[in-house]
Amino acid sequence: MTATAPRFGPSPIRRPLAAASLLATLISLLFGLVLAGASPASAHAALTGSDPQDGAVVASAPKEVTLTFSESVAMGDDSIRVLDPSGKRADTGAPRDLNSGGTVRYGVKLHAGLPDGTYTVAWQAVSADSHPVSGAFTFSIGAPSETTVALPSGGAGGGLVGTLYGIARYAAYAGFVLLVGGSVFVLGCWQRGAAARPLQRLVVRGWITLTAATLAMLLLRSPYTGSGKLGDVFDLDGLQTVLDTKPGAALVSRLLLLGAGALFIAVLFGAYAKREDEKVKKDLTFGLATGGAVIAAGIAGTWALSEHASTGIQAGLAMPMDVLHLLAVATWLGGLAALLVALYRTPDIGSVAVRRFSRVAFGSVLVLTATGIYQSWRQVGSWSALTGTRYGQLLLIKVGLLAVLIGLAWISRRWTGRLTDGTQTEAETSEQVETSEQGEISGEATSAEGATSAQEQAGPEETKAQVAGARESEAEVAGPDESGAQVAPERAAQLARQQAVLTATKKKRVRDADPERSGLRRSVLAEAAVAVVLLAVATVLTSTEPARTEEEAARGNTAVSAPVSEGPAELSMPFDTGARNGKGTVRIELDPGRTGANELHIWIDGSDGKPMDVPEVKLALTLESKDIGPLPVIPDRLTEGHWTASGVQIPIAGDWKVAVTVRTSDIDQATIDKNVEIG
Repeated sequence: MTATAPRFGPSPIRRPLAAASLLATLISLLFGLVLAGASPASAHAALTGSDPQDGAVVASAPKEVTLTFSESVAMGDDSIRVLDPSGKRADTGAPRDLNSGGTVRYGVKLHAGLPDGTYTVAWQAVSADSHPVSGAFTFSIGAPSETTVALPSGGAGGGLVGTLYGIARYAAYAGFVLLVGGSVFVLGCWQRGAAARPLQRLVVRGWITLTAATLAMLLLRSPYTGSGKLGDVFDLDGLQTVLDTKPGAALVSRLLLLGAGALFIAVLFGAYAKREDEKVKKDLTFGLATGGAVIAAGIAGTWALSEHASTGIQAGLAMPMDVLHLLAVATWLGGLAALLVALYRTPDIGSVAVRRFSRVAFGSVLVLTATGIYQSWRQVGSWSALTGTRYGQLLLIKVGLLAVLIGLAWISRRWTGRLTDGTQTEAETSEQVETSEQGEISGEATSAEGATSAQEQAGPEETKAQVAGARESEAEVAGPDESGAQVAPERAAQLARQQAVLTATKKKRVRDADPERSGLRRSVLAEAAVAVVLLAVATVLTSTEPARTEEEAARGNTAVSAPVSEGPAELSMPFDTGARNGKGTVRIELDPGRTGANELHIWIDGSDGKPMDVPEVKLALTLESKDIGPLPVIPDRLTEGHWTASGVQIPIAGDWKVAVTVRTSDIDQATIDKNVEIG
């Protein structure tokens, strides 16, 4: 029988997931309402300032270099390194904590008597949300020079170690989803499923995956936040350092909670699965649900206490919201995986269990949407950040996948309705299957080879159940046959097992012939495929710098920079040395008029507008707002009235004062100045 598409008209049954599809339409509107009232926050640490600043040229060597961050960071002994032009260390040692009030600042002292040249500052730290951050910049003493130090192109947490750590993070989330969602499905939707071997394997594999991934993250943590070398995985000193940090403590706590989770699984699939007394089983269900909820919330809390939710504004509210978000994701997606396994591998799951999961999934979607909107406001904060940052773009992809998933869930709910109101009875389906089996199962169907093939089709759970029942009836089969001949016990056992396999095969074919169940399986399989991609995007999102922090860092850099000028910067200033023929005009051009190297041209015109030949011209650049300069420039005479200089370095953007000294005789000179915006 071929499956027909479900009807999408009114249905007499409740359909909570159909209503959930409306949430996808409202998500963008809710984003707008929430993002409109954004206020400052941070999550990933970002460098918001330094002294000296990036690209600055200072007249004398500073005593120390200081870095300012947007949030708390963890610093090691080599977290800040200052290198001279030859690549040697110019700092004296470990960073100093200079935090005061709400300002997060660290500094490192420099050696005395540093020579002129360009110095490189390389830094690496671990932000309060557990993610490594790093960067580098340069400053110059006296004047810029050549340097042998190459600025690092990649950020912290990259390379092979970063890839392995990312895989472990994804595996940890996937294991958590299967462990929690599978357990919720058994306790809340289909309690008889506790005895189903496929569901047992699903939950146990989730526990194993989460445990193995947590151990891997604990070992990879030191090279992930430090050297980046895979060989440092088993460095005991590095492991001890990790254990002293908040992320390390969270990973260890997760392992301890997983130990309690192992006991929970043993009871769920042991004593609970075998319990027949309804009253006792009800009490045991309540106890397991309470204990399991505590364990699941504790495991979810290990993420909330060490990642984005633990930093920034409203951390006290953000952490429980993050726990609820993780539990809702695990309940929905993990329950979806359990339902898929049950539909494909167990013979007797009915529409009641599917309808119960539908209601559980709807509640999870509501919690997921509410907590997700709050987290989006907290981590994004504005429409520009939502569309102009990597975090915001990933969030939009996640929302799109969520909308697709809700749409597929609505289709699954329709199939559930048809499953409840099926038009074909099991007896009719069984009769059709028996008819189709004629000619397929004859004399040879009871042979060992036929039984093996049937066993493969029936699935291990059904086969084991049937074979177990067959063993109980072996004594009956071992009696005399119709002719009175005694049947050997071995032969009787073989016949009983083969009969059990054939029964299981028949039962599976009856189930597979149900078009509603087949359609539901396909729909749930599509949901599971989208869920895998959604979980991958969510994993990447947790390790991406939040959009709000990225925009704040950009605004901080812009705040100390002047607007970018278009084309060469040009100035014209009159001068008067007070001597005879001492009046004229200085015209200056800086090309391209931006930070970095510039070509300087100076033209000296007399009062008659013709080129004026003077003995000497000097120029100095000063950025008074940052106490930079004056930076002297000595141009060379090119022709009469025309002076030039190449490679004039302007370290940072801003409102620069250009001072020009024109000497018209041995004793007569004038200094004039004017400001120009350099971008």
